[in-house]
Amino acid sequence: MSRADNGPATLRLDGGTATELRRAGVPLSAPWWTTRAVLTDARRTVLRDTHERFLSAGADVITANTFRCNLRALSRAGLQDAGLAWMVHAAVGVAFAARNAAGTPRTQIAASVAPVEDCYRPDLVPSDEELRTEHAWLATELSRSTVVDLTLIETMNSEREARIALEAALAGGRRAWVSFICDSGARLLSGEPLDRVAKAVEADGAEAVLVNCTALADTEDCLRALREACSGPIGAYPNVEDRSSLPRWTHFDGELPAALEPEAFGELMARWRQDYGLAMVGGCCGATPEHIAAMSRLVKD
Repeated sequence: MSRADNGPATLRLDGGTATELRRAGVPLSAPWWTTRAVLTDARRTVLRDTHERFLSAGADVITANTFRCNLRALSRAGLQDAGLAWMVHAAVGVAFAARNAAGTPRTQIAASVAPVEDCYRPDLVPSDEELRTEHAWLATELSRSTVVDLTLIETMNSEREARIALEAALAGGRRAWVSFICDSGARLLSGEPLDRVAKAVEADGAEAVLVNCTALADTEDCLRALREACSGPIGAYPNVEDRSSLPRWTHFDGELPAALEPEAFGELMARWRQDYGLAMVGGCCGATPEHIAAMSRLVKD
């Protein structure tokens, strides 16, 4: 299915924030993970610079560094209750400062909402009651921000958590996109078929359904499934790392080479945008500002 020439504009997303933080020397190991970039003035400057470079590369949407700002992750890092919400608002504030510094007021700020446990471990998804409590907490904090434009529920590995996170975001009054991490055969890491789950979250009120952090080789099957299943906007921001040296679905706190050079990545995203009518395109882990700049040059409306 091809995108019509007069179809809606395609939003260009940013790339791998964690990748750029790591390249700048910010350690991303447990228990702080990417929230370590919010802890000091010096690291917040690195984070802001990362956002600004993605904006300079042409991103229409930047993702605030709230991926690990959930109750569970922040509590494990040793923060007291008063500090938990501070981390959320500090991460959003850095994205807002970057947008101001870049002079791009029309850029949208998306707040990242990740699985409360591990994006690679659907077996660790907690009970519905725990999910509702924890996603409601983050949704409430995000609803208090005047600069967040939408909630990006991303790297979801199970239908159950995705739908509960979406319910919380919508209850907080936010527009919400839902994005899934998938294995081969267009299946979530839980084994659930993407087409069925995509229909479910779209019916629940997701403004768009995407696939992210999925290997390039598996992403196109996911796009076929999304295009057949969804009546609304779909998108993709794949993992661009060459992970062939690692066991599948393992975390690695180090730099990995890119599986595609920037120009090849841009050409691929432009083709997928055309072939599947993508409403938003970008990159996940491994996607640098150079990748997003190459994509932006080719994905224009």
